[in-house]
Amino acid sequence: MLPITRWKFPNTNTVPTVPVPTSRDRDLLAGGLGISSIVSQIMINRGITTPDDAKKFLFPSLEQLHNPFLMKDMERGVDRIVEAISRKEKIVVYGDYDADGITSTVILVKFLRKIHGNTTYYIPGRIEEGYGLNKTAIDKFRKDEIKLVITVDCGISDHEEIAYAMSSGIDVIVTDHHEVPDILPDCGAVINPHRGDCSFPFKSLAGVGVAFNLLIALRGRLRGLGFWKDRKCPNLREYLDLVALGTIGDIVPLVDENRVLAKIGLDVASNTGRVGLKALITISGIREKTISSESAAFRLIPRINAAGRIGSPEDAVELLLTEDEGQAAMLAQRLDSYNKDRQEMEKVILDEILEKINATVDIDKSDSLVFASHEWHPGVIGIVASKLVDRYYRPAVLISIKDGIGKGSGRSPDLSGLGFNLYAGLEKCSSLLLSYGGHRHAAGISIREDDIEEFSSALSAAVREEIGDERLIPQTTIDALCVLDEIDYNLVSQIEMLAPFGSMNPEPVLCARGIRISSLTTVGNNHLKMRANGDHAHYDTIWFNKGHLAGLLSGAVVDIAFTPQANHWNGKSSIQLKIRDASVP
Repeated sequence: MLPITRWKFPNTNTVPTVPVPTSRDRDLLAGGLGISSIVSQIMINRGITTPDDAKKFLFPSLEQLHNPFLMKDMERGVDRIVEAISRKEKIVVYGDYDADGITSTVILVKFLRKIHGNTTYYIPGRIEEGYGLNKTAIDKFRKDEIKLVITVDCGISDHEEIAYAMSSGIDVIVTDHHEVPDILPDCGAVINPHRGDCSFPFKSLAGVGVAFNLLIALRGRLRGLGFWKDRKCPNLREYLDLVALGTIGDIVPLVDENRVLAKIGLDVASNTGRVGLKALITISGIREKTISSESAAFRLIPRINAAGRIGSPEDAVELLLTEDEGQAAMLAQRLDSYNKDRQEMEKVILDEILEKINATVDIDKSDSLVFASHEWHPGVIGIVASKLVDRYYRPAVLISIKDGIGKGSGRSPDLSGLGFNLYAGLEKCSSLLLSYGGHRHAAGISIREDDIEEFSSALSAAVREEIGDERLIPQTTIDALCVLDEIDYNLVSQIEMLAPFGSMNPEPVLCARGIRISSLTTVGNNHLKMRANGDHAHYDTIWFNKGHLAGLLSGAVVDIAFTPQANHWNGKSSIQLKIRDASVP
């Protein structure tokens, strides 16, 4: 049945008509920047209505970054690190095992080791230790005479562990970006833009974004103290390749400061001198000269994440730290092997759940999906939860059980327009949880096995309470109406200028009506190739995972929602339409 999703046009909540464009703003942008009216409409849809704002969006500069000292406790944190450097104290950077935590760890360790030899790092094992600080690690730090722990991408909820460290003579600086609990940890500094008393103007940084702001502030403070008088001052731009990977990997909104960090960081990554990243790019099969947000998200980041999910996160850290080409090649190969194993595990779990859903679940009456098993690897269930969200457009929590305790990973589609926030939903179920943490779209939980069934009901109730009678149907947002004649390489090039794409800056989607479909074939893993024919132009298209719709579309005249893109193959380039949905008028 077509369409598969609910289509939403700019400034409307219903499908039938496209609103009259804001022609004055659109023409002002188009004329002032020399861009097409279609691209100016796309930018207006994203709230960019003036040529000045458009220039900042299209050509971001590091000068657009906010003052890091606006972040609450930044000054306290920087002062404590400077004190540790002057006293030659041992410092450990305590990270997390995902791409955000790993890149955060690497940039901080890389910077500190240039100026302070007594710097090491620690990332807890996902299975053995779990997320965040733990007392066993703190005991190890005490034996190693560590005097300062700097957390990255974790720590905001670790009150008991931080108190234990402080009582053991170990000071703690927390840098984190997760939701802030009602009571903050009592330690040397708590740097998190979500703090209610934090005046930093942008709240949606990834953990690596917070860590990078700490580096900017620390370098500036050291410069003011004359530290760089007789030595080379580090160029922080060289760190942005990793900042971009961590930012994109954590699926934070790619707007404001995140856009600056991601866009410039991808440029740095495309010409990186980092030995380990070069090896990772090679093993990932990326042949394009420019690293895009897509190749970062689907090739590089999964391999970094795989180390922390089913292998050793230290392999990913050492890969990004090493300056030895041989070691880099070996570690990149290891990460690639982890990634292949991860994919196999995910497929088994997903197939099991889909079979269960088809047999026992009425999706239309299910506001959330909760499944648990003693057999699942806890390192991969978060990705499977994401795939369930993509398929069924509702929150999903998967739980791996061992010895009566379940560790769960939850994901949620963007239901902000309906008022649902996954972290807030878990708060309503907190009496059933041993622990929980995360943010609007992703979270982790710990739960007793005996409480899982009740938790499933409670989470569904929390979703229903927020969304009311609204049906959970995926939505395709249309940016502009066009005819196929308007699509050319110039338009595709201008659309590419809007990248990197991600949360709050999605890949633009255009709509063309009355398109005749011909030449349908199924390729690869159920992908549908077909020819889209307009009155005076025609293009090849690809619709991923929709080969089963060939019978419905053969010979049909349809409206299509799509993204035009350049397709490079065997040294040749052509324009291809990536189909998002189709509707039979």
